[in-house]
Amino acid sequence: MKARVTVTLKNGVLDPQGKAIEHALSGLGFDGIGQVRQGKVFDIELTGTDKAKAEADLKAMCDKLLANTVIENYSVAIT
Repeated sequence: MKARVTVTLKNGVLDPQGKAIEHALSGLGFDGIGQVRQGKVFDIELTGTDKAKAEADLKAMCDKLLANTVIENYSVAIT
């Protein structure tokens, strides 16, 4: 079973890396860029077939390691 965890900054949290990307895109001639927010994506391969356990384990991984839940949100998708 495969899963994708997406971690993004919460709204209102400053994103200096996103701002730098936004500025660089503008400097490269890309017009119409409003705001850029950056994040992280984790592709995780899991053994087992219990989707409910996998989802619970992935959420625990995010809460303990993959995301700083004070300033970041995360979503889990199991495929």
